[in-house]
Amino acid sequence: MLFILGLVLFFGAHGFLAVPNAPERLSMPVRKLGVTGLSIAGIVLIVLGWGAAGAWGVLWSPPAWTRHITLALMLPALILLAASQGPTSHIRAWAKHPMLAGVKIWAFGHLLANGEWRSIALFGAFLAYAVINRIAVKRRGVATPGAPEGWTGDIIAVAIGVAVYVAIAFWLHPILFGVQVVR
Repeated sequence: MLFILGLVLFFGAHGFLAVPNAPERLSMPVRKLGVTGLSIAGIVLIVLGWGAAGAWGVLWSPPAWTRHITLALMLPALILLAASQGPTSHIRAWAKHPMLAGVKIWAFGHLLANGEWRSIALFGAFLAYAVINRIAVKRRGVATPGAPEGWTGDIIAVAIGVAVYVAIAFWLHPILFGVQVVR
């Protein structure tokens, strides 16, 4: 129950931002504090509820090769996430909304490698959110930055993406999520 409530809080707060004209009704500080607060509460409930929720049963048993696809997809996903937070780059200009692109790749990859219902609910919700939000952003006509003249932003995004990828794959994933990625 905590797990589902966490998903509802997290994606409800983010979904509010995709509703036409709704975010503009609130001041920027209220909007940011509200979305941030609800998102943090949602993440806490998702984490607390994950273990309590159990596996909910298995929809399908992914073949071993799907883990390799997931591992391959995580590198571009993390580079896109890094590009979304760093300086303007060709990656950001090409992807238009690299955070949403990175989340879509991350969620899709994890759906390939996880067949139990709890994982499908989590990663499916992230994938649906990223797809819906991308459509909403496109309809609102949100401007995206053009490509810069230099390649510094791209080098930074790739370096950070690769560093985070290596750290997660070889060290952090088993500590944070209890699953060994690279054996």
